[in-house]
Amino acid sequence: MSDPAASPGARRRAVRPPMVIAGLMAILAGGILASLALGAVSIPPSSVIGILLEHAGVPNGIDFTTQQDAVMWGIRLPRILLGGLVGAGLGVAGASYQAIFRNPLADPQLIGVSSGAALGSALTILLLGGAMGALAGPLGGLAGGLAAGALVYTLARHGGRTEVVTLILAGIAIAAVGTAGAGFISLVADEPRLKSELFWVLGSLTFSTWRLVWFTFPFVVAASIILPIYGGAMNVSLLGDSEARSLGIDVERFRIAVLALATMAVGAAVAAAGVIGFVGLLVPHAIRRVAGPDNRLVVPGSAIGGAALVILVDLAARTVASPTEIPVGLLTAVLGGPVFLWLVGKTRREHGGWG
Repeated sequence: MSDPAASPGARRRAVRPPMVIAGLMAILAGGILASLALGAVSIPPSSVIGILLEHAGVPNGIDFTTQQDAVMWGIRLPRILLGGLVGAGLGVAGASYQAIFRNPLADPQLIGVSSGAALGSALTILLLGGAMGALAGPLGGLAGGLAAGALVYTLARHGGRTEVVTLILAGIAIAAVGTAGAGFISLVADEPRLKSELFWVLGSLTFSTWRLVWFTFPFVVAASIILPIYGGAMNVSLLGDSEARSLGIDVERFRIAVLALATMAVGAAVAAAGVIGFVGLLVPHAIRRVAGPDNRLVVPGSAIGGAALVILVDLAARTVASPTEIPVGLLTAVLGGPVFLWLVGKTRREHGGWG
């Protein structure tokens, strides 16, 4: 049995991965530069570079004001870096969930993992925040997300396959419970992030700090580095469990490892920015339409593309209706909702019904 990514169509695309990655990196770099420059305080691109060089200890003669330095370094840069980490975590998790569930509709929010992570994060911050410090959010998010993901996986598996309807319905039920639980905690908590109901429902980067960036960084980066290593196994697993086993893959161990790593990224992202939906749905599908289905490219590409998407959407969120800030999750829902409906119809046509 051959690797599904080695089909003639995939071989014709073999020269494209470097171009795809380079294009995604260019979009990401452009989004970062635009986000640093644009806002209530306008900062010219030359001054952006000057401020970055100054903080890197590189002498330069570029002029910038103290206000521009304070706004860019103290407010915008940590927000942009956190947005990139959140987007990367959601993107790489979405691509991984779609591979292990063998379902194009799998997304951290749609299958309830994000809401489970939100409840776990909020509950841990409320009960153990004093003892665990900043680690309470990511670790609680990981625990809640894993519990939600394991429950959805157990309910959706039947006869050796994942049922589309059961996956989505179980995800909706778990998401409702998680959202309700996080909402209740927001009523009784004193911590600013916990008191914001919209934070847990629509997500926000308003609470971004350097400290939050550093505590989110290791969880998302570890998942974004390790998950692409499983890309080849993800390709093989799409052929079915028996075929994967015949090629030497321990299917259950592989699924558990991928589920744990992807959920770790989601838990950290949700703890940092709340529930931002559809990133894990939009980005992997966009990359597959451009570069094909090979998960060795789709998974790492989704990390880069997810980072770029959240940074650009956050730029729109804080500038389109300035001085009012639109929740990031509201804009991703506007983008992702129509795509989800299109995928529902496409999945039904391809399967001839709901299997």
